[in-house]
Amino acid sequence: MTTPLVLITGASSGIGQAVALHYARLGYRLALVARRSQVIQTWLDEHEINPINYAIYCADVANTGHMASMAQACIAQQGLPDVVIANAGISVGVDSSVREDLSVMAHILATNVMGTAATFGPFITPMLARGSGTLVGIGSVAGIRGLPGHGGYCASKAAVISYCESLRGELRSSGVKVVTLCPGYIDTPLTKNNRYTMPFLMQPEVFAENAVGAIAAGCSYRVIPWQMGVVAKLLRLLPNALFDRLFAGRPRKPRVTDTQD
Repeated sequence: MTTPLVLITGASSGIGQAVALHYARLGYRLALVARRSQVIQTWLDEHEINPINYAIYCADVANTGHMASMAQACIAQQGLPDVVIANAGISVGVDSSVREDLSVMAHILATNVMGTAATFGPFITPMLARGSGTLVGIGSVAGIRGLPGHGGYCASKAAVISYCESLRGELRSSGVKVVTLCPGYIDTPLTKNNRYTMPFLMQPEVFAENAVGAIAAGCSYRVIPWQMGVVAKLLRLLPNALFDRLFAGRPRKPRVTDTQD
């Protein structure tokens, strides 16, 4: 119990797995949360991570009941985490003129936004009682400006960024830190179907190293890689007319029906 514990949602692939592996190599115990628990188990076995150092929790972050039960089980089995990373998320394109896509957008928001709040919620009160802890929200550069065809994902990540900023203010001086990490393009299953150029594409292992460093440093907000942070700031400064012209005709993120073709 004296060994630090990190809880990570969306730990069955991509960024979640890379961050989990980096923490494991630093000597942390792992609390890994995902719907596909067997995928996590197979991955842990492949990396020969000692079973004494981890526990797997099968839960859907969009289900607040699941997350409350998961948190209770984690605290009972492993203790209160030192770091909680709300990483679980989905990214698909949406077309608001298509009725079926509205339910897709609702699912994106439920997973990316409400899933973050449901992940943090059960741990806030016990962290406040202890006087320490770190809550990490995974935003995105896509949350800084809205991109055509990305309405659901951009809206969800903008909401995550604002939510974490609000929470950071609420927990100020409590000993509980809130960190917002905004990945640029990371080479994971979420980006493999993108039909457009992805500048400064980063490998998940490199992202994990940068992310864990930012969390340890107590950064309130960090864009990774830093080059995308510069790009994001420049895009934010562009007048709307110029921004719209710049992205006109750009390939859009595949919709659910597109990825099933």
